[in-house]
Amino acid sequence: MMSIKIHPTAIVAKEAKISDGVSIGAYSVIGPDVVLKENVKIHSHVVIEGETTVGAKTEVFPFAVLGLAPQSAHVNKEPACLEIGESCIIREHVTMNVGTDNGGQKTTVGHHCYIMIGVHIGHDCHIGNYVTMANNATLGGHVTVGDYANIGGLAAIHQRVRIGAYAMISGTAGVSEDVIPFGTVIAMRGKLGGLNIIGMKRRGFERQDIHALRNAYKLLARNQIGTLGERLKQIHLTYGDSKTVQELLAFIEQDPERPLCLPAESWEFELEESQGGVRAANA
Repeated sequence: MMSIKIHPTAIVAKEAKISDGVSIGAYSVIGPDVVLKENVKIHSHVVIEGETTVGAKTEVFPFAVLGLAPQSAHVNKEPACLEIGESCIIREHVTMNVGTDNGGQKTTVGHHCYIMIGVHIGHDCHIGNYVTMANNATLGGHVTVGDYANIGGLAAIHQRVRIGAYAMISGTAGVSEDVIPFGTVIAMRGKLGGLNIIGMKRRGFERQDIHALRNAYKLLARNQIGTLGERLKQIHLTYGDSKTVQELLAFIEQDPERPLCLPAESWEFELEESQGGVRAANA
């Protein structure tokens, strides 16, 4: 029989069901209704409460909080639970809540899931097997995620949304509609919106250098005119004597294979004389 390792500073309720091979780190708290299956590894400072079952060989990293009451205005009248499958990785600061009365009283996470730092899995969610959730991704209540789905960092999934199997949700995406199996959801990426003219003035840049950079930017940002290389060549010829333009060009040419953040192609550019700068305006 394998041994159970519990750090002297951990608080483990005597009613908790702890299986062979389990290790519990310093200052962790394990409640009376918790079940830890074989070879579960709990790092330090983990809190597991409620009717929570953690499957065999799952590893839980520091400051994860599992099985506490749901973030819901409705108080449970019946006991609710959280079930986590086998061989999952649950990283730091992850939170998972139990279910609610109007959601079947159960939250489930499948086998072999990789749940990264800061992820939140809300009440009554049902997560399939081999699901990956990157840092700070969030699931509202009653969300269903199919097997092998991949949810990018900082993505937010609205309550009751269904994510199909093998779907890919990009980082920062906000998803409020169901995603078909094998589908890809792409968030709006950051686009260049103008120059920090006010900041340049505060830092004492010369007026002529600001003016040259403004004109260079307008040429650089016009995606409809020639290739990027052609526009850069024109900037060199026309504004290359300016120190600010030289810094801009040196930055781009330092690693020309890197994609460059530019305004969206549907945007037009206008000069904001009152602000002393250039901004992009959605056409």
